[in-house]
Amino acid sequence: MDFLKDIQENDRKTFFKDFENSKKLCEKGSENEVSSKSSDSRPLIADFTEYSPLHNGHFHCMKTAKEKIPDGLFVAVVPGLFERSGRGLPYILHRKTRAEIAVAVGADIVVEGPPMGIMGSGQYSLCLTKMFQALNTDYIPRGYRPFEGYEKILERISLGHGVAPKPYKIVDMDTKEVIYKGKLEEDNYVIVSFSKSLKKIGFDFKDKFIFVPRIEGVSGTLIRKACSENNLDSVKSMLPSETLRILEREINADRAPLHDLRVEEHIIDSANSLSFEDLLKLNFFNEKLVRELIDRREEKPFESISEIEDSIFYGFSSHFKNRVLSILETRINADMISEYINNYPSTVRVLNYKNEAVLKEFEEKVFENGNRFVKNIVTD
Repeated sequence: MDFLKDIQENDRKTFFKDFENSKKLCEKGSENEVSSKSSDSRPLIADFTEYSPLHNGHFHCMKTAKEKIPDGLFVAVVPGLFERSGRGLPYILHRKTRAEIAVAVGADIVVEGPPMGIMGSGQYSLCLTKMFQALNTDYIPRGYRPFEGYEKILERISLGHGVAPKPYKIVDMDTKEVIYKGKLEEDNYVIVSFSKSLKKIGFDFKDKFIFVPRIEGVSGTLIRKACSENNLDSVKSMLPSETLRILEREINADRAPLHDLRVEEHIIDSANSLSFEDLLKLNFFNEKLVRELIDRREEKPFESISEIEDSIFYGFSSHFKNRVLSILETRINADMISEYINNYPSTVRVLNYKNEAVLKEFEEKVFENGNRFVKNIVTD
């Protein structure tokens, strides 16, 4: 818990520092451009993956992309600040450890992605696609679960068409056709959401996606259970040896697993002490949600996380309650998130890298032909 509290405290400082720096950097313009080497640069493969932890499915996607683009520079975008996923759930390992594993299994560079846990799904999808744009990305590998009708969606995206999820249907944004009727499960929905956000920011993604069918025999649920019970032998067939080695090290050092932990005192204090106006300012909050919390605490102050969860109505997502908990935990306002997204990612934070030569090559690739999105690259 002390380790987790330190993470939250340090990440709050980093978020506010990044927020202020992004405004200053965007006003001043780039001062750190590297001379272009566009004729010599390798294609950049940018893979967004949470790696919580990196399992054989992630490894398969990485290997497939590297086989298809053998001269590619593989960059993993690993979600960062506050260590909460887009589902509002804590990660098993700190992002620096997840980055260490990614490089150990073959990534060239790992950069920090957005603070997904304090954003809505549309917000973090927009941030991630802005990262792809900012990195001068040439290829984007994505795993998917095949089913009848989904290949047509992937074909449209390969053509560079935006594909938008609507209530119980999927629509081609370029032709306005309904190309699928029904809902998509999470992995497949992410690809569609990416295409919509990429279209929104004006990034040409024609032929950039590398679609990789998911492999069988990997269960995130079983991996999380094994980590909670410190029984990694039960899932060792699902994990690369590098993941097992580093995961065991972190568990022995009492720095993992983190996915069952929250700083509960922060959440309870926020739910009990913030005024109506202050709650309403939080990202992702609305009047109905705030009124639910206020009414419940007026009857009896919250004493546990479960009491807060019980007072939260079900939103449009099954992960709504977890997102609310993460926002109460971090207390970041909506107007700040909006401005943060506008300037994202003015600073690219490198979490880990293969060697100094690769880092230099990455910097040259990002800044080749100038870059109006990235003002600074830092190593963490």
